[in-house]
Amino acid sequence: MSKEMIRLIDLTKRYGSFTALNNLDLTVNKGELFGLLGPNGAGKTTLLRLLTTLTAPDEGRIIIDGSDVSRDLVRVKNIIGVVSQHNNLDQELTVEENLAYGGLLFNMPYREARLRAAEMLEFFDLVSKRKTRARVLSGGEKRKAMLARALMHKPQLLFLDEPTVGLDPVFRKKMWNYIKQLNIDGMTILLTTHYIEEAEALCEKICLLDSGSLIGEGAPADLIASLGRFTVEYFEGGSFRYRFFRSRSEAQSYSAAIEGRVTVRKTNLEDVFFRLTGRKAVEIAG
Repeated sequence: MSKEMIRLIDLTKRYGSFTALNNLDLTVNKGELFGLLGPNGAGKTTLLRLLTTLTAPDEGRIIIDGSDVSRDLVRVKNIIGVVSQHNNLDQELTVEENLAYGGLLFNMPYREARLRAAEMLEFFDLVSKRKTRARVLSGGEKRKAMLARALMHKPQLLFLDEPTVGLDPVFRKKMWNYIKQLNIDGMTILLTTHYIEEAEALCEKICLLDSGSLIGEGAPADLIASLGRFTVEYFEGGSFRYRFFRSRSEAQSYSAAIEGRVTVRKTNLEDVFFRLTGRKAVEIAG
Protein backbone atom coordinates (compact mmCIF):
# COMPACT_ATOMS: atom_id res chain seq x y z
CA MET A 1 0.00 0.00 0.00
CA SER A 2 1.43 3.36 -1.06
CA LYS A 3 2.33 5.86 1.65
CA GLU A 4 1.87 8.74 -0.80
CA MET A 5 -1.22 10.92 -0.51
CA ILE A 6 -0.28 13.44 -3.20
CA ARG A 7 2.08 12.89 -6.12
CA LEU A 8 2.70 15.61 -8.69
CA ILE A 9 4.58 14.68 -11.86
CA ASP A 10 5.92 17.32 -14.26
CA LEU A 11 2.97 19.56 -13.43
CA THR A 12 2.68 22.62 -15.68
CA LYS A 13 -0.01 25.29 -15.86
CA ARG A 14 -0.04 28.27 -18.21
CA TYR A 15 -2.28 31.27 -18.58
CA GLY A 16 -1.60 32.54 -22.07
CA SER A 17 2.12 33.30 -22.28
CA PHE A 18 2.51 33.23 -18.48
CA THR A 19 3.69 29.98 -16.88
CA ALA A 20 2.19 29.76 -13.40
CA LEU A 21 3.70 26.32 -12.63
CA ASN A 22 6.70 24.89 -14.39
CA ASN A 23 7.34 21.10 -14.43
CA LEU A 24 6.60 20.72 -10.72
CA ASP A 25 7.38 17.42 -9.00
CA LEU A 26 6.20 17.04 -5.41
CA THR A 27 5.18 14.32 -2.97
CA VAL A 28 3.09 14.61 0.20
CA ASN A 29 2.92 11.46 2.31
CA LYS A 30 -0.13 10.23 4.20
CA GLY A 31 -0.44 11.71 7.66
CA GLU A 32 1.80 14.70 6.94
CA LEU A 33 1.03 18.28 7.84
CA PHE A 34 2.54 19.95 4.80
CA GLY A 35 3.05 23.67 4.25
CA LEU A 36 3.16 25.57 0.97
CA LEU A 37 5.06 28.88 1.10
CA GLY A 38 6.01 31.47 -1.46
CA PRO A 39 5.67 35.15 -2.40
CA ASN A 40 2.77 36.54 -4.39
CA GLY A 41 2.86 35.14 -7.91
CA ALA A 42 4.83 32.07 -6.83
CA GLY A 43 2.11 29.65 -7.99
CA LYS A 44 0.54 28.69 -4.64
CA THR A 45 -3.01 29.61 -5.61
CA THR A 46 -2.68 27.91 -9.00
CA LEU A 47 -1.37 24.74 -7.37
CA LEU A 48 -4.21 24.71 -4.85
CA ARG A 49 -6.78 25.14 -7.63
CA LEU A 50 -5.25 22.19 -9.46
CA LEU A 51 -5.19 20.01 -6.36
CA THR A 52 -8.80 20.83 -5.47
CA THR A 53 -9.97 20.00 -9.02
CA LEU A 54 -11.05 23.58 -9.85
CA THR A 55 -8.82 23.68 -12.93
CA ALA A 56 -6.85 21.22 -15.03
CA PRO A 57 -3.11 21.19 -15.80
CA ASP A 58 -1.73 21.81 -19.26
CA GLU A 59 0.87 19.11 -18.76
CA GLY A 60 1.73 16.54 -16.12
CA ARG A 61 -0.25 14.41 -13.69
CA ILE A 62 -1.88 14.79 -10.29
CA ILE A 63 -2.31 11.58 -8.30
CA ILE A 64 -4.23 11.69 -5.01
CA ASP A 65 -4.35 8.55 -2.87
CA GLY A 66 -3.50 6.45 -5.91
CA SER A 67 -6.16 8.00 -8.17
CA ASP A 68 -5.26 10.05 -11.20
CA VAL A 69 -7.38 13.21 -10.94
CA SER A 70 -7.94 13.31 -14.71
CA ARG A 71 -9.39 9.78 -14.69
CA ASP A 72 -11.16 9.42 -11.34
CA LEU A 73 -12.41 12.90 -10.47
CA VAL A 74 -15.46 11.72 -8.51
CA ARG A 75 -13.43 9.60 -6.08
CA VAL A 76 -10.90 12.37 -5.55
CA LYS A 77 -13.63 14.91 -4.76
CA ASN A 78 -15.11 12.52 -2.21
CA ILE A 79 -11.87 12.12 -0.24
CA ILE A 80 -10.81 15.76 -0.03
CA GLY A 81 -12.01 18.66 2.08
CA VAL A 82 -11.35 22.29 1.21
CA VAL A 83 -11.36 25.44 3.36
CA SER A 84 -11.13 28.50 1.15
CA GLN A 85 -9.35 31.68 2.20
CA HIS A 86 -12.57 33.60 1.61
CA ASN A 87 -15.80 33.14 3.54
CA ASN A 88 -18.15 30.96 1.48
CA LEU A 89 -20.70 30.04 4.14
CA ASP A 90 -24.37 30.52 3.28
CA GLN A 91 -24.89 33.74 5.18
CA GLU A 92 -28.63 33.28 5.82
CA LEU A 93 -28.34 29.77 7.20
CA THR A 94 -27.44 28.97 10.78
CA VAL A 95 -24.12 27.35 11.64
CA GLU A 96 -25.84 24.02 12.19
CA GLU A 97 -27.64 24.26 8.85
CA ASN A 98 -24.43 25.13 7.01
CA LEU A 99 -22.80 22.03 8.41
CA ALA A 100 -25.74 19.71 7.78
CA TYR A 101 -26.20 20.88 4.19
CA GLY A 102 -22.47 20.51 3.67
CA GLY A 103 -22.86 16.84 4.56
CA LEU A 104 -25.87 16.43 2.28
CA LEU A 105 -23.76 17.64 -0.64
CA PHE A 106 -21.67 14.51 -0.13
CA ASN A 107 -24.80 12.31 -0.16
CA MET A 108 -24.87 11.77 3.60
CA PRO A 109 -28.33 10.66 4.84
CA TYR A 110 -30.10 13.52 6.63
CA ARG A 111 -30.02 11.90 10.08
CA GLU A 112 -26.32 11.07 9.71
CA ALA A 113 -25.59 14.63 8.59
CA ARG A 114 -27.34 16.06 11.65
CA LEU A 115 -25.43 13.74 13.99
CA ARG A 116 -22.12 14.55 12.33
CA ALA A 117 -22.91 18.27 12.51
CA ALA A 118 -23.45 17.91 16.26
CA GLU A 119 -20.01 16.26 16.58
CA MET A 120 -18.36 19.08 14.67
CA LEU A 121 -20.13 21.77 16.69
CA GLU A 122 -18.79 20.14 19.84
CA PHE A 123 -15.24 19.73 18.51
CA PHE A 124 -14.96 23.35 17.40
CA ASP A 125 -16.68 24.88 20.43
CA LEU A 126 -19.60 26.12 18.34
CA VAL A 127 -22.50 24.55 20.24
CA SER A 128 -23.60 27.91 21.62
CA LYS A 129 -23.62 29.31 18.06
CA ARG A 130 -25.46 26.46 16.36
CA LYS A 131 -28.65 28.50 15.82
CA THR A 132 -26.79 31.69 14.88
CA ARG A 133 -26.93 32.85 11.27
CA ALA A 134 -23.52 32.81 9.59
CA ARG A 135 -23.66 36.50 8.67
CA VAL A 136 -23.44 37.62 12.32
CA LEU A 137 -20.55 35.38 13.37
CA SER A 138 -17.19 36.85 14.26
CA GLY A 139 -14.25 36.30 11.92
CA GLY A 140 -12.87 33.51 14.06
CA GLU A 141 -16.23 31.78 14.36
CA LYS A 142 -16.66 31.88 10.58
CA ARG A 143 -13.26 30.23 10.10
CA LYS A 144 -14.18 27.49 12.57
CA ALA A 145 -17.54 26.93 10.89
CA MET A 146 -15.89 26.67 7.46
CA LEU A 147 -13.39 24.14 8.79
CA ALA A 148 -16.16 22.15 10.49
CA ARG A 149 -18.17 22.05 7.27
CA ALA A 150 -15.15 20.83 5.28
CA LEU A 151 -14.80 17.91 7.72
CA MET A 152 -18.42 16.77 7.59
CA HIS A 153 -17.75 13.87 5.18
CA LYS A 154 -14.56 12.80 7.02
CA PRO A 155 -12.09 13.57 4.23
CA GLN A 156 -8.74 11.81 4.09
CA LEU A 157 -7.02 14.93 2.78
CA LEU A 158 -7.70 18.50 3.90
CA PHE A 159 -6.65 21.63 2.02
CA LEU A 160 -6.42 24.84 4.04
CA ASP A 161 -5.91 28.10 2.15
CA GLU A 162 -4.56 30.70 4.59
CA PRO A 163 -6.49 29.15 7.52
CA THR A 164 -5.78 31.92 10.04
CA VAL A 165 -5.74 35.02 7.83
CA GLY A 166 -7.43 37.96 9.57
CA LEU A 167 -7.57 36.28 12.98
CA ASP A 168 -6.18 37.90 16.12
CA PRO A 169 -3.07 36.27 17.65
CA VAL A 170 -4.98 34.54 20.46
CA PHE A 171 -7.53 32.96 18.14
CA ARG A 172 -4.80 32.08 15.65
CA LYS A 173 -3.15 29.90 18.30
CA LYS A 174 -6.50 28.24 19.03
CA MET A 175 -6.91 27.45 15.34
CA TRP A 176 -3.40 25.97 15.33
CA ASN A 177 -4.49 23.60 18.09
CA TYR A 178 -7.50 22.43 16.07
CA ILE A 179 -5.31 21.82 13.02
CA LYS A 180 -2.71 19.94 15.06
CA GLN A 181 -5.37 17.72 16.62
CA LEU A 182 -6.82 16.82 13.22
CA ASN A 183 -3.34 15.82 12.07
CA ILE A 184 -2.64 13.84 15.24
CA ASP A 185 -5.88 11.96 14.55
CA GLY A 186 -4.41 10.85 11.21
CA MET A 187 -5.59 13.42 8.67
CA THR A 188 -3.24 14.53 5.91
CA ILE A 189 -3.25 18.34 5.73
CA LEU A 190 -1.81 20.71 3.14
CA LEU A 191 -1.95 24.39 3.98
CA THR A 192 -0.85 27.63 2.38
CA THR A 193 0.11 30.44 4.70
CA HIS A 194 1.52 33.96 4.68
CA TYR A 195 2.79 33.50 8.22
CA ILE A 196 6.31 32.11 8.42
CA GLU A 197 5.92 31.36 12.13
CA GLU A 198 2.74 29.41 11.35
CA ALA A 199 4.57 27.11 8.95
CA GLU A 200 7.40 26.67 11.43
CA ALA A 201 5.02 25.88 14.30
CA LEU A 202 2.66 23.54 12.44
CA CYS A 203 4.32 21.86 9.49
CA GLU A 204 6.58 18.84 9.62
CA LYS A 205 7.49 19.49 6.01
CA ILE A 206 7.27 22.52 3.72
CA CYS A 207 7.93 23.44 0.14
CA LEU A 208 8.93 26.87 -1.10
CA LEU A 209 7.67 28.01 -4.50
CA ASP A 210 8.92 30.96 -6.50
CA SER A 211 7.98 31.89 -10.07
CA GLY A 212 6.19 28.57 -10.53
CA SER A 213 9.15 26.40 -9.56
CA LEU A 214 10.11 24.45 -6.45
CA ILE A 215 13.13 26.14 -4.85
CA GLY A 216 13.25 24.38 -1.48
CA GLU A 217 11.67 21.42 0.29
CA GLY A 218 12.08 19.63 3.60
CA ALA A 219 11.45 19.75 7.32
CA PRO A 220 11.77 23.30 8.70
CA ALA A 221 14.56 22.25 11.07
CA ASP A 222 16.51 20.63 8.22
CA LEU A 223 16.15 23.69 5.98
CA ILE A 224 17.35 25.90 8.80
CA ALA A 225 20.30 23.61 9.55
CA SER A 226 21.33 23.59 5.89
CA LEU A 227 21.63 27.37 6.03
CA GLY A 228 23.37 27.54 9.42
CA ARG A 229 21.87 27.38 12.89
CA PHE A 230 23.07 30.86 13.93
CA THR A 231 22.71 34.19 12.13
CA VAL A 232 24.78 37.35 12.36
CA GLU A 233 22.59 40.32 11.43
CA TYR A 234 24.12 43.78 10.93
CA PHE A 235 23.69 47.02 8.99
CA GLU A 236 26.20 47.96 6.31
CA GLY A 237 26.17 50.05 3.16
CA GLY A 238 22.62 51.21 3.66
CA SER A 239 21.04 47.78 4.12
CA PHE A 240 20.89 44.84 6.51
CA ARG A 241 23.33 42.00 5.98
CA TYR A 242 23.06 38.39 7.10
CA ARG A 243 25.72 35.72 7.56
CA PHE A 244 25.00 32.17 8.68
CA PHE A 245 27.14 29.85 10.80
CA ARG A 246 26.99 26.30 12.10
CA SER A 247 27.74 27.23 15.72
CA ARG A 248 27.20 30.18 18.04
CA SER A 249 30.95 30.46 18.67
CA GLU A 250 31.63 30.87 14.94
CA ALA A 251 28.91 33.51 14.69
CA GLN A 252 30.24 35.41 17.72
CA SER A 253 33.80 35.31 16.40
CA TYR A 254 32.66 36.78 13.08
CA SER A 255 30.48 39.45 14.73
CA ALA A 256 33.34 40.66 16.94
CA ALA A 257 35.08 42.20 13.92
CA ILE A 258 32.01 44.19 12.81
CA GLU A 259 31.57 47.79 13.89
CA GLY A 260 28.19 49.11 14.95
CA ARG A 261 25.13 47.25 16.12
CA VAL A 262 25.30 43.51 15.53
CA THR A 263 22.80 40.80 16.49
CA VAL A 264 23.67 37.14 16.91
CA ARG A 265 20.55 34.97 16.97
CA LYS A 266 19.19 31.57 16.02
CA THR A 267 18.37 31.16 12.35
CA ASN A 268 14.67 30.81 11.55
CA LEU A 269 12.53 29.82 8.60
CA GLU A 270 12.18 33.44 7.51
CA ASP A 271 15.95 33.51 6.94
CA VAL A 272 15.63 30.45 4.69
CA PHE A 273 12.84 32.15 2.77
CA PHE A 274 14.92 35.31 2.38
CA ARG A 275 18.01 33.46 1.18
CA LEU A 276 16.10 31.38 -1.39
CA THR A 277 13.82 34.10 -2.75
CA GLY A 278 15.76 37.28 -2.06
CA ARG A 279 12.68 38.73 -0.35
CA LYS A 280 11.77 39.30 3.27
CA ALA A 281 8.78 37.34 4.50
CA VAL A 282 6.76 40.51 5.07
CA GLU A 283 6.67 40.95 1.30
CA ILE A 284 4.60 37.77 0.92
CA ALA A 285 1.43 39.53 1.94
CA GLY A 286 2.24 42.76 0.14
